[in-house]
Amino acid sequence: MGWKIRQSPSLGNLFFAPGNPGTESLGTNLPLKTDDFAGLGNIVLEHQIDLMVVGPEVPLAGGIADYFSSEEKLKHIKIIGPKKNGAMLESSKDFAKAFLSRHNIPTARYASFTRNDLDAGFRYLESLQPPYVLKADGLAAGKGVIIAENLEEAKASLTEMTGGKFGKAGDIVVIEEFLKGIELSVFVLTDGMDYVLLPEAKDSKRIGHQDTGLNTGGMGAVSPVPFADETFMHKVKTRIIEPTIRGIQLDQLDYSGFIFFGLINCGGDPFVIEYNVRMGDPETEAVMLRIESDFLELLDATATGNLKNCKIKVDKQMAATVMAVSKGYPGEYEKGKVISGCDRISDCCLFHAGTVLESGTLKTAGGRVLTVSANGQNLQEALSKCYNNLELIDFEGKYFRSDIGFDL
Repeated sequence: MGWKIRQSPSLGNLFFAPGNPGTESLGTNLPLKTDDFAGLGNIVLEHQIDLMVVGPEVPLAGGIADYFSSEEKLKHIKIIGPKKNGAMLESSKDFAKAFLSRHNIPTARYASFTRNDLDAGFRYLESLQPPYVLKADGLAAGKGVIIAENLEEAKASLTEMTGGKFGKAGDIVVIEEFLKGIELSVFVLTDGMDYVLLPEAKDSKRIGHQDTGLNTGGMGAVSPVPFADETFMHKVKTRIIEPTIRGIQLDQLDYSGFIFFGLINCGGDPFVIEYNVRMGDPETEAVMLRIESDFLELLDATATGNLKNCKIKVDKQMAATVMAVSKGYPGEYEKGKVISGCDRISDCCLFHAGTVLESGTLKTAGGRVLTVSANGQNLQEALSKCYNNLELIDFEGKYFRSDIGFDL
């Protein structure tokens, strides 16, 4: 997002908190934790910042927008991100499912349970057909979803989850009917009244080829999504996006920012799997390459309630992104591996994730290290650019999936 904002002629200064070696090339890094609301408030005033885009879910769920609006000296700051009540669409699976049901938005049949009604949970599982989907209600860093193949496994998982496997996030567990289909992500910017549809994307979540192995934060993504044609997207708009915006208004949720719709295409009909209240990663690294409009103007219109007359221009080319990760991810992995070859890449965008600069040397600092993104006339061309450039970048234990987009 910073890379895209940097292209706006109306930009003054750009700051990142906490930032990394990649963002340092675009603006000024501020060594602050994203949950340090007071520190962020002081920095915003010190640098005369007037627009703040909240990237991660934790500060949104914690009420950073509420904090800024409640402080006299900060309430003039424009913020991209909902207040705490709107952020519950992501921070509470139970809240989101109730919202979907209340506003007749297509989603899987569900029920919620706690450790005090395990027997009722077992009976509900018995009423479903395998596989079984169990979700921790609260934020669990992308790890709070279990898909159990048989009833015994599902019952054991429910017992573990309500017993503290995911901490307080599992105090309530949502059990869902399994939906069979192919997933995609749809994004909008909304000021709470109107919205602008951003390019859609499809990510690859599992660590292994052909979608095998453990779930990750995302190993790559492509945009546009071939099956999201005009007919399908009309259904998405009329059955999902517009009822969601109306629901936000009816429920009086304070919402200004992104809505990420995690959808599944079941025989040509879209269903909501989940909401996020921010952009997704690594979908963002593909989506931003296709936005031709002034992104900062769109953000400003969102924050000021002026989206009604905004239009977005989108590049029709394909965009792809491929994530390079550390050996062992999403399990245990080592940090501090020297990264080389970044100066050799061309005709692509390199976005840093878990990197750090130590005494002038770029090193790994996370499980997901960096992504290479590129445009192309077709998916093959975009992915070829990504893979050719990834081969030029090296660090010990480097791993990436060579089959992103295989299922399209």
